[in-house]
Order: sequence, then structure tokens, then C-alpha cells
Amino acid sequence: MRKLLVGVLSSVVACAPSAPNAGQDWYPEEPDAAANPSPSSGDAQTGDGAAPPTVDPAAMAQLQMLSPATLPSPPPDVSNAHADDPKAAALGQSMFFDTGFSGALLDPANDGGPGTLGMRGQTGRVACMSCHDPAAGFVDDRSPGKQISLGAAWGRRTARSLIDVGQAKLLSWDGRHDTAYGISVGVLESPADLNSSRLYAAEQVYQRYKVAYEAIFGPLPPLDDTSRFPPMTAAVTGCQGTVTYTPEPTCSQIPHGVPGDGAEFDGMAYADRQAVTVVAVNMGKAIGAYLRLLNGGPSRFDAWMHGQSDALDASEQRGAQLFVGAGGCVACHSGPYLSDGRVHNIGLQATAVSPIQFIDANDQGALIGIQEAIGDPLNISGQFSDGNDGRLPPTVNPLMNGAFFTPRLRGVSKQPSFMNTGQLTTLTQVVEFFNSGGSSAGYPGTSEIGPLGLSAQDVADLVAFLGSLDGTAPAASLLSAPSP
Repeated sequence: MRKLLVGVLSSVVACAPSAPNAGQDWYPEEPDAAANPSPSSGDAQTGDGAAPPTVDPAAMAQLQMLSPATLPSPPPDVSNAHADDPKAAALGQSMFFDTGFSGALLDPANDGGPGTLGMRGQTGRVACMSCHDPAAGFVDDRSPGKQISLGAAWGRRTARSLIDVGQAKLLSWDGRHDTAYGISVGVLESPADLNSSRLYAAEQVYQRYKVAYEAIFGPLPPLDDTSRFPPMTAAVTGCQGTVTYTPEPTCSQIPHGVPGDGAEFDGMAYADRQAVTVVAVNMGKAIGAYLRLLNGGPSRFDAWMHGQSDALDASEQRGAQLFVGAGGCVACHSGPYLSDGRVHNIGLQATAVSPIQFIDANDQGALIGIQEAIGDPLNISGQFSDGNDGRLPPTVNPLMNGAFFTPRLRGVSKQPSFMNTGQLTTLTQVVEFFNSGGSSAGYPGTSEIGPLGLSAQDVADLVAFLGSLDGTAPAASLLSAPSP
């Protein structure tokens, strides 16, 4: 029986067992801190008033790998020459909070009620921050049900936290995007998110951000020349039909202002289509520069690891030892940000979530996501990238079926729901899921996990430890749109 508690976390991602990884030799591993889990100290320590346990040296050595003296900065992003440009980050911050790039709200659930962004048909209501709320740790605790997000329409999976997102090179639960600008354009043009288009966004940049944009990226094309660039409005951009949800949000009509629309975008000259895409990509590069600043900072766990003996209570200390011991969590949640950056199948049968009772059944995860990323013209090997560090694998592996990327756990206790489906709503439910060995059936691929045999006290201690991972949060200046 394999000991791994894998994902305690926001979505279906998780811990790796002793079995081979799902073919991710293409992705660099964190140092192997979990090859030999140390014994649990939780069995003998019960009760809230119990004395703190003595941490055995093997466990302490593994815990030290999770808490370096200084948390590492995001690695270089070779796809974005402006990744660490403060001016680009300031522009990206403005765009992150700007609802003016979005088209019409589509789903009838947008009825103006609590948690919605307005009434169906209204425009200019959605921004990146709508589903990544800074006040909630850059996750979505706004949408009805607090499980999947309601933007222009319902999303398919939970919105992952953006805290420390600069540490990741493959993005989304399934690795569908390998660049920050690629996922930004994807969100812009998704009927579930902003329901907009690169043409409309480029024209908005020209009208409202021209000076700031040109100071960073150089001259904009003459997007006010209507003979070359068809003028778009928020009411026309994106999807004008209805949205279906199987297997993912899809418009019933061809959206406007995007490649393949057979209308405004496709009617432009090739050079002008390229110019519009460059502007949309540069928007994404600016937003990516901003996202790299969203660092969670050190936590109470780090304070305890570096000498503050009372920073964690007895339960949290026992949970720390379980995390690297009998829980096996560190097998997947390794390194300073508690993620191995790889994909794993944890055998989760999807159940209904949110008011619409949506079930994300048969989600094949990275098997599809990585394949789509390989074929994406906005990927790191494409013409819009500023470099290629080989982060995207050349092919998919069948073992990726049903596998998702391990989430980072710093700040995890702030999330309102967990797993990529959002179907679990407490960390206790998440730990109990892994303790039980996952679902018996009803998911694609092959699960990597098995029962753990943890006691009820062990489960409580692990949950307590996860709460100690909340950091100091990004600087207050990053939590709202910058002043003009």
C-alpha cells in the first residue's frame, strides 16, 4: 500500500506514489525529498493539549527542503523579454483589474444576483481579478457555489490560485498553456471568461493604454485606421450565441474578432492580423510580469523551521511530520512551494458542483491539455515567444490520461473549494479523500494512490499543518489597480 497523500489542495493534482510518474521525464523534478518517508509521530500524540512532538532528524531534513532560509524568486521566463520589467508589470497590473476588455455576459446564471457580475447581455463586467480576487488570495470565492467560476459563463474547473504562479512554467490544471501570454489570450477569448477577442482588446489598448504600451513595446499599429482594422465593440466581440458545457465551454456560433471568425479578423490582411496578435500577446506579457510579483511570502511554518519554536502548536507540528512521513504528501508536494511541478492521476470521480449541478466527467487532463499546448501557435516555440527553454514536451504520454498538475500549497487554506473539480469544500474532506485511497472508479486513466491508514487525529493534524502555510501575502500595492 503506497503512502502518499498527495494533493491536499486546490484541485485534482497531487502526490506521487512510488509508481512511475505519468511520463513527465520532460519536466525537471524538485529534489527528491520523499524517497524514504519517515515514521509518523502522530499515533502517540493526541489531543489539543498534547506536548509538541520531538522531530526526528530524518523528518527534519525533509522539512528543511520545504523551507529554505529565503524563498526563491521566480525562475527566468525566457518566453517574455519583459518578464521582470517594472513598467511592464505596472501596465499588466492595470490590465489585470480592467473590465473594459470583456464582451457580453452569456449564461442566464448572470441574473444580477449575489456572486454574479451583472445581467446576461451586459458588457464590460469581467476582468482577470473577477475569478482571481486579491482579497481572497487570488482565488475565486465570489462565484455562486464557490466551486467553479461564473465569468461570462461557467468555467469547467476551479480557478487556481495565482500566489507564487511565477514558479510554474506549465499553466492551467492540465498544462494547456506554457506561457503567461498564451493563457492570457486564452482567457480573453474564452466564452466562459472574458468572452472577447484579440482584435477588440488590441483596439482598447490603442484607445486607452497607447502611451504606456508604446513606452514598453514600441509603436502600436494604426488601430484607428478603420480601412485596415474593423472597429469592434463590446457588444459584438466574442461569442454572440449560447454556451454549451460538454466537454468544455463552447460557443454555439463562431466568435467575432478571433482567428477563424470568417469575418472581422479573417478579413484583415495577413500583416494586420499578425500585428493585432502581437498586441494581444504583449498584453499577456505585461500581465505575466505583474503575476511574477505575486509572492505569498514566508509563513508560520517557515518561522518554526527557522527557530521560532512557538510558531506552530502541537497539532501543527505533528502534521508537519505526517506531511513528510506517513501521509507521504511530500512525494508530490515537494520543494519550497510544495509542488513537484508534475502531473499525477489521483483517481477522482467527478461529482456535481455549483448551482448548475455541473459534472466534469471523463476529464482527461494533461493528455489533452499538453497535446493542445503543443499545437498552439502561442506556445513557447512559436513566433511570438522571446525564447524557448524546452519546458513543453514534444509529445504526450498515454499515462497522462486523467492526470493534473500538482498545485502549490502555500496559502491553500484560503481556498473555498478544492480539487480541479471544486467538489470538495474543506481541507478535511481533501485529506480524508487521500486517506481513503481515492475513488474506486469513474475516472479516466490509472490512479496512483492507495489508502493511507491515518487516524482521525492524523487527519486533523495534517489539516492544521496546512493552515500554517499561509504566507504574509503580496504587497498591498499589488492588490488593486494602480493609481493613474
